Amino acid sequence: MQNLLIILGVLFLALFVIIPLVQRFAKPSSPELMQKYGKIFMVLLAILMVATTIKMCSGS
Repeated sequence: MQNLLIILGVLFLALFVIIPLVQRFAKPSSPELMQKYGKIFMVLLAILMVATTIKMCSGS
């Protein structure tokens, strides 16, 4: 149990450090790039849903 708390503490500490750094140094994204990523995300989501359905139906 103690190991779990240590791992969670380190993860939260890392998030509190990494998020401000990413917000400060990240480049703003263009609407065209965001639209491209949205399309890719939807395709990946559809593939994930099909794979999950197959896995659930096969009983694995």
